Amino acid sequence: MSVENKVVVITGASSGIGAATAKLLASNGAKLVLGARREDRLTRLVTEIKAAGGQAVYQVTDVRDATEVQGLVDLAKSEFGGIDVIFNNAGIMPSSPISALHVQEWNDMIDINLRGVLNGVAAVMPDFTKQKHGQIVTTSSVAGIKSFPGAGVYGATKFAVRNLMEVIRTESAQEGTNIRTATLYPAAINTELLHTITDQDAKQGMDQLYNAVGITPDAIARVVNFAIDQPEDVNVNEFTIYPTKQA
Repeated sequence: MSVENKVVVITGASSGIGAATAKLLASNGAKLVLGARREDRLTRLVTEIKAAGGQAVYQVTDVRDATEVQGLVDLAKSEFGGIDVIFNNAGIMPSSPISALHVQEWNDMIDINLRGVLNGVAAVMPDFTKQKHGQIVTTSSVAGIKSFPGAGVYGATKFAVRNLMEVIRTESAQEGTNIRTATLYPAAINTELLHTITDQDAKQGMDQLYNAVGITPDAIARVVNFAIDQPEDVNVNEFTIYPTKQA
């Protein structure tokens, strides 16, 4: 089953990886249901997709709220008759040393980067289990496979996502529900993640890195398209994406 005509829910869709992925999937015939907190951005994105001949709807969604995430999935079913894929992409990255004790930022990362993913999984799992097919794509990070100073809590949320996705894959195989997973580990991708960093020393270092080697979110969009485009009996489940120039 190709990308064409698949119903795909994307969180964190208002910019960066989410927006780039929405545009690419729509151009290949997918039906998009887009969620994020910024309605003005969502409106522009849906208008752009429709102007290019694609199909898309949106709903303002805060992934920290399970009811709102469920509403996004319900919109997919009411608008397009079902759901095939959820792309759990919403995330923040307010990097800082643990000793700086930005405790509220820790809590925000846990709520968005981990709880938000769990809310997405919970919203689709009943449908995917009943129909015995579906795909869960989730944005982790290279900080989910390597440990980086300044990214202790961010990395912890992304390591957790890595484990969660692999367990979903193996449990689905055991249960015969055919749910595919794909976990993305992007490195320096030029998105708005850096805008969430309040620690000035951490931001300076990240800005220097991304300015030197960062690549566009389209790189991740192509990977998501590839993962969805595989036959239903093929699960390509982990992708690490580095800029060629990044050591």
